Amino acid sequence: MWYCESMKQRIHQYTVFFESNENKGYTVTVPALPGLVTEGRNFDDARKMAEDAIRCYVEGLRKVKQFCLLSFWFGL
Repeated sequence: MWYCESMKQRIHQYTVFFESNENKGYTVTVPALPGLVTEGRNFDDARKMAEDAIRCYVEGLRKVKQFCLLSFWFGL
């Protein structure tokens, strides 16, 4: 999955894990972003939720002027 910073046009790629859950949806985690967990009703919804969660996570780090360790995965 990728994340694009609109102002700087940087593209970061993250390894994202989609696991089916007991609600017939998907739980999503991103190992490079500790604590980031989201869910979706189906795979497409989970992917959209993951993109939004990654964007919010990175923007939150920027607001408090912290740096995050980015993991790049070019096999997508």
